[in-house]
Amino acid sequence: MANEITVLIETITPEIVMPTAADTEVAQESSRQLAGFLGNHPGESQVTDMRLRIQTQDGSEQAIVVPLSALRLLTEIMAQMARGNAVTLMPVHAELTTQQAADFLNVSRPFLVNLIDSGKIPYRKVGTHRRIRFEDVVA
Repeated sequence: MANEITVLIETITPEIVMPTAADTEVAQESSRQLAGFLGNHPGESQVTDMRLRIQTQDGSEQAIVVPLSALRLLTEIMAQMARGNAVTLMPVHAELTTQQAADFLNVSRPFLVNLIDSGKIPYRKVGTHRRIRFEDVVA
C-alpha cells in the first residue's frame, strides 16, 4: 500500500526560467517537508510507490501514485529552487543542438563544433544539422 502525503500546488507556467522570490519561499518549505517525510521512511524496501494528494487553491483535489524515485527527484528539485537555482530536466537519451550543448557546457558554439569536428564528441546529422546525445555531452 502506498503512503500518502498532501501537496498544495498552484498552476505552473512553463515559461518561468528562474524561480521567483515567492517560488523560492514555497520551495524551501516544500523541500523541508518532503525531505523530512522521506527521512522518516528510509530504506523501506517494500515501498516503491507513493500516493500524492494534489490540491488546488479552489479546493479540488486528486490522488496520484508516483514512484518513490520520482518523489526523491522532486525533493531535490525543490531544494535547488529553494536556493534560487533554475532546474532543467533532460532525458538521458535526448538529442541537443550544437547551441544547446554549448550552453550546457558553458562554452561557445564554435568551440563545441571544433570538439565535434576533432572527434572528441560524437554526433549525428539530421539534414544539415548536427545533433548530439545528451549523455555524450555529459561524458
